[in-house]
Amino acid sequence: MGRLEIACVEYHTAGEPFRILGGGFGPLPGADMLAKRRYAREHLDHYRRLVVNEPRGHADMYGCFVTEPVDERAVLGAVFFHNAGYSTACGHGTIALATWAVESGLVAPDTRELFVDVPSGTLRTTLRDGDVTFENVPSWVHSRGHDVDGMRADIAYGGAFYASVDAAALGLTVTPEHTARFIALGRDVKRALEARLEIAVPGSPDIAGIYGVTFFEALDSTTQRNVTVFADGEVDRSPCGSGTSARLALLHADGFGDRELRHLSIIGTEFDGRVTREVEGGVITEVRGRAHLAGHHVFVRTPDDPLPDGFLLR
Repeated sequence: MGRLEIACVEYHTAGEPFRILGGGFGPLPGADMLAKRRYAREHLDHYRRLVVNEPRGHADMYGCFVTEPVDERAVLGAVFFHNAGYSTACGHGTIALATWAVESGLVAPDTRELFVDVPSGTLRTTLRDGDVTFENVPSWVHSRGHDVDGMRADIAYGGAFYASVDAAALGLTVTPEHTARFIALGRDVKRALEARLEIAVPGSPDIAGIYGVTFFEALDSTTQRNVTVFADGEVDRSPCGSGTSARLALLHADGFGDRELRHLSIIGTEFDGRVTREVEGGVITEVRGRAHLAGHHVFVRTPDDPLPDGFLLR
């Protein structure tokens, strides 16, 4: 084990951290972003562990490798990672990446539209007055009405699969004092649904399984507060971008139409989302949020480090 060093730029989107690794790890080969994701999992995981695990990170850290794009429209690609591995979609990360592309000089400061390649597909982002709106891949309802120990779970896709559970039906409000309870319930729901169901995008076996469990609380007809527990008990501080798309797919099926959803997080930060049109088998959604620069870091692992892979206590 030699010395390992990696630089990153850190943003937060509505409170959710996002560490951007822009280089220093070599190219990620692959004809598409799912292939690049597989390469990262097999060859670059020591970098993920360095920046996600304690003592340099924590159980709720998130980030990405910036890659060459695969779509001719895109200016960059991203392979997302978290405490348990690699995700296929990340809305808050997409918002941060578009902001970083402008603020770092990767694109012109007056850029108003750019495309980002991610494992779930190519996303169009628009930038206006500090806000970033991303148009997601098609979102759709997978199945509804699953009973998990008395909890009703509905499953929808928004670049990854999310199970939605009404927090009020559990006697809970989506507020920070219930975080530990949501983590435990989210793990239970994910485990139970994956044990009984085949959950995958047709023709894309790499996009499979329950990525997150969203506990939502309806505040009025167009406002909901939610917390999404994803990966291995990781808690999204933001309203969850791709999870917002999954919620919109379910709401649209219930007649919500093209109204704007005000989507609040467990800490009170906000995304706004809406369905823009119907497509075969689903809907196209737009989600708007804002990211902020949080810091610049160079992380180092020395050869004598007794904890070369780091650790997670939760």
